[in-house]
Amino acid sequence: MSQALHPMLNIAIKAARSAGSIINRAALDLDVLKVGRKGPNDFVSEVDQAAENIIIQTLLEAYPGHGILAEESGREHGAKDSDYVWIIDPLDGTTNFLHGFPVYAVSIALAYRGQVQQAVVYDPTRNDLFFASKGRGAFLNDRRLRVSKRLRLSDSLIGTGFPFRKGDNFKRYVKMFEEVMQNCAGLRRPGAAALDLCYVAAGYLDGFFETGLSPWDAAAGSLMITEAGGLIGNFTGESDFLYQREVVAGNPKVYGQLVQMLAPYTRVIKNAAGESSDAPTAAAQPDATAAFVEAAVAEHPAAQAAAPRPAAVRIRKPGSDSGDALL
Repeated sequence: MSQALHPMLNIAIKAARSAGSIINRAALDLDVLKVGRKGPNDFVSEVDQAAENIIIQTLLEAYPGHGILAEESGREHGAKDSDYVWIIDPLDGTTNFLHGFPVYAVSIALAYRGQVQQAVVYDPTRNDLFFASKGRGAFLNDRRLRVSKRLRLSDSLIGTGFPFRKGDNFKRYVKMFEEVMQNCAGLRRPGAAALDLCYVAAGYLDGFFETGLSPWDAAAGSLMITEAGGLIGNFTGESDFLYQREVVAGNPKVYGQLVQMLAPYTRVIKNAAGESSDAPTAAAQPDATAAFVEAAVAEHPAAQAAAPRPAAVRIRKPGSDSGDALL
């Protein structure tokens, strides 16, 4: 790696590679793994937990005053009131991993006062390291990333994720997928959202959309996309996608066309997920830690109706000093 990296990004890379080593060793003997369920079709393995532990240990050894939001342990570790919050998915694509399907990744992001500043997504099967620092670009290994230049959705390859949790509105998803499929060159569902977002940043995919994602699924990838010249938001083009549990991303032209197509589905999907369509909107953006916790709590149906959302902030073009906040 020829470029000088931010010290915090270096620590995140060290943590991601350590987790990747655990994952690669476990992939050699999948049959002996202990696997549990967080819900129907939602798996967690001892590998997820071991990878998360080494990531948290590495980060807190270097920055003991930082906060942690991790998929398997929530906010059990780290400082509870820090301006710095590490958002961790130790193994995005667990179902793929458990089947030996080689599409999964480690995702680590650092948010400072609600904005993602550093991001790492590591693909251990290919030894591919995606990383970004706010204002300094996004990279795959030593190569600078840029989103694709395709102008029309009809020429574009689009990534997505299918519903799999109980309570998802499958009929509505089918209508949404049908509309996008009929208007693009191809639709792909690899099964690891963190990698999908990196693939948009790299130009492999021209756009991406999915619902039901948690902060740890999208936080790192969101910085990759904006640093590569792309846009990311919710289905109506606003930047509070982590709270609404819906994401659309792409190069600027394709992003705009996807938003236009997906906007009618936004309220229906939120209702299907258990959110009240007339829930009160918070008057001001909550602090970073509280906001991430609210989004994480939204995983649990009982908490969804009560979870407030921050005021919507219209996303701006990359390069704007005031409007490119993602979180």
